[in-house]
Amino acid sequence: MNPTHYRPNMPISLPTPAGGPPMSTKRSRVHPPYKTKYRVSNWASYNKALVDRGSLRLWISPGAIANWNAKPSKRRRGGQPKYSNLAIETALTLRLVYHLPLRQTEGFVTSIFDLMGLHLDVPDHTTLSRRGKILKIKLKANGHMGPIDLIIDSTGLSVFGEGQWAAVKHGKRGFQGWKKLHLGVDGTGIIVAGMLTGPSFDDAKTGVRMIKSTRFKVKALVGDAAYDSREIYEAAEDHGARVVVPPIKNARVNKHSPQARNRSVKRIAKVGRQRWKTEVGYHRQGKVENTFFRYKTMIGDRLRSRDPDTQNTEVILGCNILNRMYERGPPRSVAIRD
Repeated sequence: MNPTHYRPNMPISLPTPAGGPPMSTKRSRVHPPYKTKYRVSNWASYNKALVDRGSLRLWISPGAIANWNAKPSKRRRGGQPKYSNLAIETALTLRLVYHLPLRQTEGFVTSIFDLMGLHLDVPDHTTLSRRGKILKIKLKANGHMGPIDLIIDSTGLSVFGEGQWAAVKHGKRGFQGWKKLHLGVDGTGIIVAGMLTGPSFDDAKTGVRMIKSTRFKVKALVGDAAYDSREIYEAAEDHGARVVVPPIKNARVNKHSPQARNRSVKRIAKVGRQRWKTEVGYHRQGKVENTFFRYKTMIGDRLRSRDPDTQNTEVILGCNILNRMYERGPPRSVAIRD
């Protein structure tokens, strides 16, 4: 059979090895032999957006320059902060974008101001570290007008340390573990919810917190089987959202289970799990998986900070960076038809 003329529904005839059992002709539904290919249809605008990601103008706004120094507070006694929260946020954002340690971040911002001819003081690395613990940053997701599909999942981020090799050699002293990053994205890939928890924290309970924390109206909640819990269905029902979560493989119809879950169990038993996923649009789960890939590629797969409060600040900053990059110009992919 010519592989260039292959189609998914064509039968496959495999030769039987001499003296051995016959080879199986069963195809994998998880890794199909024929995979749809895509191409970017707006390459000109997307290419410009990729170039703009490296521009300092994208990360240092005129508002940050104008409000670099903190305004004195009449209600606060004692010493006043010298730098505004926006100045600290801008410096820490540059640190994540260009993958710099704190001391190099201080020198980087100083050189930028020198080249721009600005006579502004720059916070040193100790100030950035101290202010990063108490910095309150909101997740910035702009451009939404109506209800969204909230697609949630979690992944692991290792905590900055000497690495797993040192952990094997020296025990816990060489490795500081990892934490779990929970993200919620909409149907376009914009991050609308984000949380950082310990590695053993339950995904379903975190999913409930993410539903309650988002400021957008949720019309559908999409997640994998880790979110198959009563709490998720109840939280989604309170928000008027439809749940698109596959029940666990040994799920049965139960009178104590939510009716929406029982309907999914019955439908899966009738048409199969793959057909059910296609009917309910479970493929949207790939949006959050792609976001994890973007986060670990552009921000990193480990946390730079050791303090828990600073780690939370780092994660929210990373989410805001990805959203700003995406809003600058996302790719538009179309399937290539043979």
